[in-house]
Amino acid sequence: MNKSMTTAVNTINQLQKQFDIISHNIANSQTNGFKRRDVSFAEMVFQEINNQPAQEKEVGRTSPLGIRQGVGAMIAKSVMVLQQGTIQNTDRSLDIAFTENNQFLKVLVQDGNGSNVRFTRNGALYVTPTGNNELMLVTKDGNPILDENENMITFSDQLGDYTISKNGTFQASNKNGQTMTANLGIIALNKPQFMEQKGDNLIGLPDNTNEAAIYADLTGATRNNISIQQGALEGSNVDLSKEMTEMMSVQRALQFQSRSITLSDQMLGLVNGIR
Repeated sequence: MNKSMTTAVNTINQLQKQFDIISHNIANSQTNGFKRRDVSFAEMVFQEINNQPAQEKEVGRTSPLGIRQGVGAMIAKSVMVLQQGTIQNTDRSLDIAFTENNQFLKVLVQDGNGSNVRFTRNGALYVTPTGNNELMLVTKDGNPILDENENMITFSDQLGDYTISKNGTFQASNKNGQTMTANLGIIALNKPQFMEQKGDNLIGLPDNTNEAAIYADLTGATRNNISIQQGALEGSNVDLSKEMTEMMSVQRALQFQSRSITLSDQMLGLVNGIR
């Protein structure tokens, strides 16, 4: 296999990953609170050939000295774009929409590795019975919403009127004057590029990561920075026309790299056929 084939194969593998990310964005274009991802490419390891030992002959040259022969392109990073999605009014008391780009709800998720804290922008909240005449605040998938101390939010099933303030204070009450108040667990995400998709429109930290450098819990005085609109949901920030354009560009790049492999194979056949 010559270098042109190696370069093409390496690039095809990375283009396929970009294609998968674009497909994931398109599939979630109607998912509440979904944040699209963008990718950027960088050159893989290259070999530099110093074909001109007399550098004084290269006066006025603007490109790097020598000849650089690379081995393809790779995805340098995949970044979550925190651009605000469209706010849609629902007039449902348990629907909320963040109006600050980097704020997320804390959610407790049970998986094969035990209980883990995840984060979401999907503000479609529900209540579910837990037994003992109690209700619990959950996501649409039944995952508990956490308060600022990372405790599940439970309250009496006699409380049926719900209010969520601009700074994330949840209150359940009834006509008899009984109330329960809890502060929703909310974070400010500072470095979205470190977050991983965890499925079901949830994001989370990679293993062995210093969370303090990536997000900050909004507690105490910082809760005044929270901005929530009750009775509304945030739509996805995916621009379908942009994603479809990107997909067509990736398809053309894949076709070009595939054609490179075909041409390289034909040239090798010609060389091997010389007697």
